[in-house]
Amino acid sequence: MQSRVTPAPFPRQGPDHRTVETGRRERPARPLPPAGHGGHEPGWPPMSRRQAALLAVTLVGYLLVLAGVLLNTSLVDLDWSVRLLRPYERWPRLEPLLDTWVVAGQRGPSAIAAFLWLGWRAHRLRRLRPLLVMGIALLLLNVTVGAVKIVTGRLGPHYAQYVGSPELFSGGTIFPSGHTANAVVTWGVLAYLAVRWRRTGALIAAATACSIGLTTVYLGTHWVTDVLAGWAAGLLVLLVLPLLEPLVATSEQRLHRRFARRHLPY
Repeated sequence: MQSRVTPAPFPRQGPDHRTVETGRRERPARPLPPAGHGGHEPGWPPMSRRQAALLAVTLVGYLLVLAGVLLNTSLVDLDWSVRLLRPYERWPRLEPLLDTWVVAGQRGPSAIAAFLWLGWRAHRLRRLRPLLVMGIALLLLNVTVGAVKIVTGRLGPHYAQYVGSPELFSGGTIFPSGHTANAVVTWGVLAYLAVRWRRTGALIAAATACSIGLTTVYLGTHWVTDVLAGWAAGLLVLLVLPLLEPLVATSEQRLHRRFARRHLPY
């Protein structure tokens, strides 16, 4: 008489099963979302009409400031009136504090602090998106702002030679203010990547960028129009950033596949 053999049931393959060899819980890696999607970490929705209008207004404001400096309009007179006021001499007690605070907008210290936090977040999420978003934003900022700096060649207030002159095409790299634009982008991206505290982070980032821009005017390292253009240039990068999410997702997918190939067993 044939004995009926009952096959052993297969173990359930769930997110928390134990392997036969080690008996340890195997935690599968979090799968990456399809290219062009933000995955489990929510990102900003596609650009709305309000955001598109804000982008257009910011771009127009940026171009108006640029034209005002190039055509030597009343904006240049405003620059010189503040320059001749010498705020750092009128209120010298603020200089030590503001000289320290302005470091928060410098590219090196702010980028290091931001990438340390984003590196921890990327490790926790097992995703490269936070680092890629910051990297792409800073790259876009440096290319756009750097190009305008080279073309205008403006000198800073401390190196100005002729009163009332816009000090253009003199080999300077002061317009627009990279210090201010970097503060807008660095702290703005941190708010962009935040999940629970996005609105609070946006308010903190806006206050930080505004105060750093005004601090550079107080210290005499930038003209007023430099700061206005820096705010606009940084905000333009933040407004364009959601449109670059497909590029971020595609780059993340490629890096993930390349990293997986290197760790395949032979």
